[in-house]
Formats: sequence, C-alpha cells, structure tokens
Amino acid sequence: MSNPVIKLVNISRIYHVGAEEIRALQSITTEINRNEYVAMMGSSGSGKSTLMNIIGCLDTPSGGEYFLNGIAVANMSDNELAEIRNKQIGFIFQTFNLLPRNTALENVALPLIYTGMKKEERDERAFKALSDVGLADRVTHKPNELSGGQRQRVAIARALINKPSIILADEPTGNLDSKTSYEIMELFAEIHQRGNTIIVVTHEEDIARRAHRIIRLRDGLIESDQPNAEMMAHH
Repeated sequence: MSNPVIKLVNISRIYHVGAEEIRALQSITTEINRNEYVAMMGSSGSGKSTLMNIIGCLDTPSGGEYFLNGIAVANMSDNELAEIRNKQIGFIFQTFNLLPRNTALENVALPLIYTGMKKEERDERAFKALSDVGLADRVTHKPNELSGGQRQRVAIARALINKPSIILADEPTGNLDSKTSYEIMELFAEIHQRGNTIIVVTHEEDIARRAHRIIRLRDGLIESDQPNAEMMAHH
C-alpha cells in the first residue's frame, strides 16, 4: 500500500472575476509519493500555478479533497497550515523573493526565526545550508552582489533550511541563462538524492526532462501523467 505524501481527489478551483467564472482547475486527481521528482507542465492558463498554490497550502480548492501526509488539509487550522508552509514545504520561486538589504546568511536563516532557535544555531544551520549549495564564500553578500544563479542558490538554501519533506519550485530557472539553469537543475538532482520530494512547475521541456515523472496539465485537467522513460533509463 503506497503512502502518498500528496493525495488530490477531484480538486477544482473556480475564481469569480466580476460576473465571470474562471475554472482554473476542473477536476484533478493524482498522488505523489515520498521522494518522487515530478514536473508539472502546461502552458500559461493550464492551471499549473493554481495547482502548485493548492499543494503549497497557499490557496484553498473550491471542491475536492487534499490530503498532505495522510491528513485532510481542509480540517487544518490556520496555525497548522502556517506550520506546514514553514516546516514541511520549501518554496522556490522564479523571482527568488530574497530580502534585498539582508545578507545571504540572514535570508537563509529567516524561516528559523519563527522556530525560537537561538541565533548562533540559526546562523550555523544557515551557513551549512549555503555550503551545501556551494555558496560558503558568499554568506555576507547581499542579493545585489550576487549573480542570478547565486541568488537562486540562496533561495534554495532557504527552502531547505527547515528540512522540509517537499520542495515546490515554480519556474525556478525562469530568470536564468541556460548554463546557470543547468547548474540549478544539477542541484535539484542532488537534493532529490538526499530524499526530498520535489515538484517543479515549468513550461520548459528541458527542465521537465530532468524529473522522473511528468504531469501535463491543460485547461485545468491532467492531460497525461507518466514516468519519464529517459530519466528512468539512467537509474
């Protein structure tokens, strides 16, 4: 019996814009198991970002059920959801979302402030996380002193700091050149090998090809969901 980390049953999401009804997600049913590496693909308007936000507990479905680690998300309190967003899920965005006036170390340590951990321990954990992504020599740099790829590495270190079980990455290479994108995707492969469940939302085929399973969305529905044969052949 598989024990999915993420289980979605008939998930729909409807937005009301004036009198118009927009069905961002129509009916999504799927499961993602621990330590899977999944790419969600689709053109803009396919529903992939909405689905990502629901999985990340940043948005609530209009219908259907979402179970995270076997627990119904609809029954969770705001505090429990905040805890999940801070500890269980690491978010990585296309725009990095770093605080401009803070050093790399401070940016990475930020999620730990809410855990009540002492500053020395926070800094130690943040330094290790930055070392793990190859930035031990950049800890005191601010975002504007770093390249795009380095900024994304800082964001990845921040996403990993609470040792989340799930990493959600939304177009993580959208603002990066191809060489840097490749390096970032190499880093994702390493993170996956360490045991994380990774979900990457992308519209780029070459990024999706790095995943072990590809879910394609169209018009708020799953068009296809299959193992990535190319990746599987290498393992």
